[in-house]
Amino acid sequence: MAKPARKTGGTANASEDTSQPKTARGEATRKAILTAAERVIGARGFNDASIGHITSEAGVAQGTFYIYFKSKDEVFHELVLEMGRLVRRELSQATRDIPNRLDAEKAGLTAFLEFVRAHPDLYRIVQEALFVDQDAYNAYYQAFSEGYRKGLEAAVEAGHIRPGDADTRAWALMGISRSLGERLVIWGDTTPIDEIVATVHDMIANGLKP
Repeated sequence: MAKPARKTGGTANASEDTSQPKTARGEATRKAILTAAERVIGARGFNDASIGHITSEAGVAQGTFYIYFKSKDEVFHELVLEMGRLVRRELSQATRDIPNRLDAEKAGLTAFLEFVRAHPDLYRIVQEALFVDQDAYNAYYQAFSEGYRKGLEAAVEAGHIRPGDADTRAWALMGISRSLGERLVIWGDTTPIDEIVATVHDMIANGLKP
């Protein structure tokens, strides 16, 4: 049974967190723990994964874990935020030189699905966050929706898409990406990503009307 969502706020900012590493070696160790946690929690789920499992996977002593993270909850929270940072960076790089919004939608969806297929454990962790750490789950999707809304509003002003409620559109488009990501990771869909994107982009650009 899933652990109830935490009601407390997120972890401290890096500038306030004394666990942030001060050396390159410390940063490498922290990264190794996060990478191990991604694999372990993604495979086992939050409840069945232990700090011992994580440190064994990372090849470090359990005491080393507590130098960088206070608890399993904290490392889970960080993984959800890390997923958001990485995906937003990927999408930004994939779309930054594409002026037309509809073309950017196609490139962004492709980048997202390629990232999800390459990082299935992180995707599972974000999905589980709804039940484990709702603060992180909310922050993940709110960050995406805010950026998406602004992009759609700018596209309307540029005449690339017709006017409409940008916020609702953002959540609807996010829902498409989320469902397709789930189909890849949870259901094991092996359809080539370019085929998926071609079908979805046609629907986004042209609708279902005959």
